[in-house]
Amino acid sequence: MDQENCDFSPMKQSLKKDISQVITALQSSLETMDNENYCLLGNFERIKNQFIQVEMTAASFYLNCYLSPFTDKYSDLTICVQNMSARKHGGLIVIQREDALEPYIHLGIAIGAELSHSLLESIFFPGNPLHDGAVLVSQNHILSAANVLPLSNRNVGDNKLGTRHRAALGLSEKCDALVLVVSEETGKISFAFNGNLYPITTGELL
Repeated sequence: MDQENCDFSPMKQSLKKDISQVITALQSSLETMDNENYCLLGNFERIKNQFIQVEMTAASFYLNCYLSPFTDKYSDLTICVQNMSARKHGGLIVIQREDALEPYIHLGIAIGAELSHSLLESIFFPGNPLHDGAVLVSQNHILSAANVLPLSNRNVGDNKLGTRHRAALGLSEKCDALVLVVSEETGKISFAFNGNLYPITTGELL
């Protein structure tokens, strides 16, 4: 994990609060186990939902940590994926970190422009000829669009992944790039890193 610039105190406090709530709920369940007239199953369902919230908050926090040493344009990336999520516009954004990506990506159309959320959103607007592939970001610039990524053969949990998510996972299995994904079907945002896929909550991104 990159620790540099990994402060983000408000998000860290939110994560600590969520974890504390789960610990409190587990402790409460433990204390009620001696009551034979009380069923814990409802508690477990609530705790499971709390765990999901903790995972999403943690993913949002570490997304900041992973990106901040490699781009100053985190706010533009955030605004872009939030707007695309709200409109259910699918997207795939590769942020280059330390590893070279040329061996793993079939390069598409060169862009060579400074990164902005409006430019990213226009690339992924439905009907745009470039919207179907991945955008490659290095530091504060969009290098290219319509790039083709290697596909992973893995599923995550019980879910069969769509092409964008398989592509995000596939690249993250081969290098240290971070890949943002917006689902066209649900609008949900995830990121792939080190061969894992993490859901994030838009409310914790800014």
